[in-house]
This record gives sequence, structure tokens and C-alpha cells, in this order.
Amino acid sequence: MNFEKICVLGLGYIGLPTASTFATHGLKVVGVDVNPAVVSTLQSGQIHIHEPGLRTLVQAAVGSGNLIVRPAPEEADAFIIAVPTPFFDDKRADMRAVISATEAIVPHLRRGNLVVLESTSPPRTTVDLVKPILERSGMKAGIDFSLVYSPERVLPGQILRELIENARVIGGFDRSSAEAGRDLYATFVLGEIFLTDATTAEMCKLMENTYRDVNIAIANEFSRLAERFGIDVWEAISLANRHPRVRILNPGPGVGGHCISVDPWFLVEAAPDITSLIRTARQVNDSQPAEVVELVRRALEGQLEGRKVAALGLSYKPDVDDLRESPAIEVAHLLQKAGAVVTCFEPFKPESDIPGLKTVPTLAQAIDEADVLLLLVGHAGLRSIDPFVVAQLTKARSVVDTVKGWDEASWTTLGFGFHRLGVNKG
Repeated sequence: MNFEKICVLGLGYIGLPTASTFATHGLKVVGVDVNPAVVSTLQSGQIHIHEPGLRTLVQAAVGSGNLIVRPAPEEADAFIIAVPTPFFDDKRADMRAVISATEAIVPHLRRGNLVVLESTSPPRTTVDLVKPILERSGMKAGIDFSLVYSPERVLPGQILRELIENARVIGGFDRSSAEAGRDLYATFVLGEIFLTDATTAEMCKLMENTYRDVNIAIANEFSRLAERFGIDVWEAISLANRHPRVRILNPGPGVGGHCISVDPWFLVEAAPDITSLIRTARQVNDSQPAEVVELVRRALEGQLEGRKVAALGLSYKPDVDDLRESPAIEVAHLLQKAGAVVTCFEPFKPESDIPGLKTVPTLAQAIDEADVLLLLVGHAGLRSIDPFVVAQLTKARSVVDTVKGWDEASWTTLGFGFHRLGVNKG
């Protein structure tokens, strides 16, 4: 199947790189976003998210004339839905953006078109939600148009490379739809392309992230056990991983991002009676920020009320600017709720405005009046800060490391009290 023009709905962390990559590989691309600020930013030649190499790619795509940005879709050979799928407070999937994007396609849908859902979704979303909406056009999936689910499987910080090199799963409503999806992504994908049905492809994406979540949960439980038993979990994990068939992950302040912290709940919602392990893992990881608060409390000798905490790092993982579902932000909120005075510094978004939190644009401002320094994200720039320099900039003489980012001896020789998640040898 040949494609000359495509329409990508949603220009976030996945949609924008995808649209730009198609454009730089010769296709005409209409990038659509309902956020006027995103549209105006991109139309002015700027970008609204941080991802290595993305600015250059977007500028090349726009400069070639192949990528244009619009607030609404228009006719195309293929439509790709790459909008967010968060959840409500009760952990049910919020599919409103997918519904809205699909409805926006209907007036422009023509015979022979391909529609692709990339947004991570609960099982059967493609066939039970997207298909009926598209068929309001009077056309039938698999007969008049092709319908596919193809999940993104990329890592923030490496999106541009992995978008091209990673294996791609194409789940079609029927076989001809899957083959049409293969033809589209073969435009730039160098990794192997696997064809399956839409629900299997949906399940595949959810299984990948749930697998990670469950394994992180056991690492976090190990860290709690280590503190209970008076040992260093990091040493224990290192030794356990000497076993040739064991690969325990690292504990931390929790699990964030738009995938691992969200996707398992889609399975729990779809089948609550047979997902007790998945639910428990989610509950363990969601409760990890509270464990960090207690660690800070111990570092401050049991007193949080009125104490000043410098929270260093707010993104959900190192060396990215993505704050979605960040456990670091949850830690900061919980500390404030417990009476602490929290000042936050996020080097990848120094001017970030987070409701309910005080953020500052420099490390020096964050630590100036602090009683304790709290490392929440292992950004390279935060891991490499010099304790000697820090000692000149703050009155704090206590540090808490939740990600094993700092060398204990370097701090203790300068008179700092040092506290690390998963360690209790006192």
C-alpha cells in the first residue's frame, strides 16, 4: 500500500517524533494538536518538549515543507492517533482524548484509508471503541478502510533512535489491515516488523510495562526489608545479581512516567478478578514516596514540621524533562503535607511551574537555606555535584539519597550525615 500524505493526531513525546520522522523520510505530514500553545510553538519553529536531537529533526521536517502543524485534521491516506491515555483518580483509563481524536477523523475518512491507534490503551480498545466510532462514517473496517493498533515502544532520552531501530508490532483488525500498517511503518522502521491482531498488540504493550512494574515493586520491597533487617540493599542486590539467572532491578522513590505507572491499571480495570499480583505491585510502587518521606523524617531526627528540604530532581527518570506521574513530585507534596518547607530544583525544567510546589531555577537557590538535601532523580548533573562546593553553599549537614547517586564517603568526610534508601546499618 502506498502512502503520500498522513495525519498525526497528538504532538507530544510520541506524536511529534513520529510525525517528524515520517516527514524527513519523504511523506507529507499534517501534525495536529488541540493545544493552541503547542501549535503556535511548533509553527514558530520551536519545540515544547525536551528530547535529544528532536529540535533538529523537527526543524528539518518543517524546513523541508513536508511537516505542517494544524489545530484540526484534514484528508490524508493514513491517520495516526498518538494522544495521551491517562487515568482518573479511581485508576480507570481516561479515553476521552482517544475518543475525541477518533471522532475528528470521521469527517475526513475515505475509502482505502488506514487508521492507526498508537496510544497505549486497555485491551479491545481498537475493536470495541475506535472501530464503532470510525464506522459512523458509513464505511466498514477491513472492507472500506484499514484499522491497526501499533504501540510505541521507545525510551525517553532515546526516542529518535529507538523509533527507527526497535522492533515494531502491528496489530490489525484483519490481516489486510496489518499488512497496510506494515507498509506504512516500513517507511522508516529498520527493526523487524511483526504482524498480529489488534488486541494481541494492545496486550503486548501492557504486558511489557507491567512486567517492568512488577519487577520494580519487588526491588522496592527488598529495600524495605533491608532497612528492617539492618543491611544495605544495594550490596545485597549486587551480590544476588551474580547469579546467572537473576537480574534484580534497583529500588527508588517510586515509579512514574506515562507508561509503567499507568498501563498496569488498564489490565486491573479490564479484569479485576484475576490481576491481584499486578494490583499489589502497583500499590507497592505507588506507596514508595511515603517510604521516602519517612527516610527524610529519620534523617531529621523525627522532626519534619518547619524543616527545610531541598528536593533535587522532579522528572520521573534521569536526564529527561518528563514530569508525568513523577514519584519525585509526589514525595515533595507529601513532605509539605507533613509540615516540611520544600524547595524544588529540576535541572531539565528549571522554570517549571508545578501547582502547590515552590520551584527555583538553580541548585544554589534550592539548597541555600535547606536543612537536608534530598536526591530524588539520578540526573548526571546532580550525581556529579561536588560535596565540597555544596558545603560552601548551604547550612545543611544532612543528605538523603534515594537512587544511589552519591558516594557516601565523599559526604561524610565533610561532616554530612548520610542516609540512603534501603540502607540501615545503625
